[in-house]
Amino acid sequence: QVQLVESGGGLVQAGDSLRLACAASGRTFSSNAMGWFRRAPGKDREFVAAISWNGGIKYYADSVKGRFTISRDNAGNTVYLQMNSLALEDTAVYYCAADRSSRRNPSRLQSEYEYWGQGTQVTVSS
Repeated sequence: QVQLVESGGGLVQAGDSLRLACAASGRTFSSNAMGWFRRAPGKDREFVAAISWNGGIKYYADSVKGRFTISRDNAGNTVYLQMNSLALEDTAVYYCAADRSSRRNPSRLQSEYEYWGQGTQVTVSS
């Protein structure tokens, strides 16, 4: 069974940091691009960050550039999202996803991802 499980969400104050993790099981995604997306209350799910299979290429949404960092540990089959300087507008359910194919460049498009986690809640208060 292929499964992605996000963890690390919680309630924090504006300016604080969180580190999200996405652990994969059932198969290895060490050769697949991975992405993070989020859905804020009342909004559609949007792109946050993506990383290539070897970590050489990283994409970020403009709204998180300079604050968020995506990384991965292929040996542990895990992708991370370090979130610094969190703001109220970062409040959302955060999802990780795996590219449907191996060794492709990462994508900002949700349609390019085959496997999705259930999400972890991040709530930022003032």
